[in-house]
Amino acid sequence: MALIVIFIFGICNFAVHRAVMESGHPLLGKLAFRAGGWGRRLAFASEFLILLAALALANLGWPGIVWAYGVYTALNGSSAWLILSGRI
Repeated sequence: MALIVIFIFGICNFAVHRAVMESGHPLLGKLAFRAGGWGRRLAFASEFLILLAALALANLGWPGIVWAYGVYTALNGSSAWLILSGRI
């Protein structure tokens, strides 16, 4: 069950990440990694590695990782909401 929950959280994180990257927010233009195509790929790769690590730890029997990844997802969602709603 933990793997399913983490996987669903991961889908949410990727969706939010993509929405923010494609938003055209001025803050993203100031970041150095945004300058080329490699920066975007690197950002998505790091998101994937975080998801992979969470899935691996859950598979090894770490029940707290679901809560930790849930908090990470909530923080991603909150920051995306701030960026996409124009509050930042």
